Amino acid sequence: MAIELTHQEVKEVRASIQRYFEEELEMEINEMRAGFLLDYILKEIAPFAYNKGVRDAETFFRDKIEDLPATHFEDGLTYWQQKKKKR
Repeated sequence: MAIELTHQEVKEVRASIQRYFEEELEMEINEMRAGFLLDYILKEIAPFAYNKGVRDAETFFRDKIEDLPATHFEDGLTYWQQKKKKR
C-alpha cells in the first residue's frame, strides 16, 4: 500500500526538509530536490514505520480482545438472586 500525502502535507514536508538541510547540514536544496527526497523516503523508508504502526495496533487490539471476557462479563439468571437480597 503506497503512503500518500495530501498536497498541503507534501508542501509542508518539503519546506521542513529544506529547513533541515539549511539549519542542520548547512546546505541549501531547492524545492524540487526536497520533493525527490520526500518521494524516496515515502517509497523506501516510510513503509517500515507504517508496518510497525499496523503491528502495534494489532497487538493493542488483540490485548483488548483477550481481556474482554474478564472486564466485560455479566452473569445471567441473576433476577431471583437480586430479588432475594432485597427481601
